[in-house]
Amino acid sequence: MNDQPLPVETLQSINLADLNSNASLLTRKDRKYIVPMTLTRLLVAQSGLRVLELEGRRSFRYESVYFDTPDHVSYLAAAHKRRRRFKVRTRSYLDSGLCSLEVKTRERRGLTEKHRLPYDVGRRRQLNGEALEFIDGFDTIAPVSRQLVPTLTTRYERTTLFEPASRSRITVDINLQCKLPDGSSVSLPEIAIVETKTSGQPCAIDHFLWKFHRRPTKISKFCTGLAALTPGLPANKWNRVLRTYFGWTPVEAGDERHRRRKPDPPELRVIQGDRSALRLQMEGVGS
Repeated sequence: MNDQPLPVETLQSINLADLNSNASLLTRKDRKYIVPMTLTRLLVAQSGLRVLELEGRRSFRYESVYFDTPDHVSYLAAAHKRRRRFKVRTRSYLDSGLCSLEVKTRERRGLTEKHRLPYDVGRRRQLNGEALEFIDGFDTIAPVSRQLVPTLTTRYERTTLFEPASRSRITVDINLQCKLPDGSSVSLPEIAIVETKTSGQPCAIDHFLWKFHRRPTKISKFCTGLAALTPGLPANKWNRVLRTYFGWTPVEAGDERHRRRKPDPPELRVIQGDRSALRLQMEGVGS
């Protein structure tokens, strides 16, 4: 786990009501980046940003339990870019004890919709009758709803930032850990997943990351985590991310070799992934 917190203590805070009022972004453009922690700390220190604060906290622990069928219907639909696909998970806010069941669907028109149901945090690893009734309301999922089982659990810490000039929202997720039900796990302690949510045009944080040669990339905590830990799953869509950050090499289904190799040391991954970040590190910026 990364022991150095993000330097958000000096940022001006914003509460949830004001954040939602200023950056509701019902129609938005999302861009995801994978960023070494050295560069992430420098990003957070940018002037003008505000940080979401709730009950004195500026960083929040999340846990998501993803449900899929034993033959990976949900995963494969995403891997093969099928027009009609879905994702079912419980999302728990560990600091508050709140939880919700979330269903994300993507229909033929290409639109993604998210639906939520308040849920008992103590039951977050199972789908009870109320959950199944809720899920059955979605035509894409109803035929396989009784086959859904816990497939992957992710944990991470999230900090949410607000950029007033563009009214953009930025989330920074660190200390990602992905775990299978059998206990197998993979973690990214020296990497942050940064997502900008804008009205369409890139915000200042996008431009900041582009300056250091970071470009939007395809990453899904569920899909990349599951692919990194499960031999034989098709993962062409995420090959580059898996090879670079998860220490992954592709194998055929049934191959007895483990799919993952020993990852490069974090400092080596930073050197390979971003020479600008290395330069900053050598100059002592963001350390």
